[in-house]
Amino acid sequence: MCEDKGKVKKSYHFQVAEVVDNKVKDVFNFNFGGHHDLAEIVEKAVAVGNITEKHAKQLVCGVRLLHHAMKKYPENEAIKAFAPKFKEFKDALKAQANGK
Repeated sequence: MCEDKGKVKKSYHFQVAEVVDNKVKDVFNFNFGGHHDLAEIVEKAVAVGNITEKHAKQLVCGVRLLHHAMKKYPENEAIKAFAPKFKEFKDALKAQANGK
């Protein structure tokens, strides 16, 4: 469990492969963890009705991974400049998913 929030820590494995002429070549892979349930977030995004499941998966993974990297490097100048807009974007997505 995540001690600070009392939530279960989840771990995900991402594997990126390139497919050319039906040949699969592994590019890289990594583990990613946190307390968010990515499948649940995708379901909420799809339930809103204005995004396909495929694109909801891409969006959810992209936002979570970007947010995680931004938290690790808050003093990076590019991240500092982008952080307020990212927060605004993330808050808008959450509001939309919650029907607000």
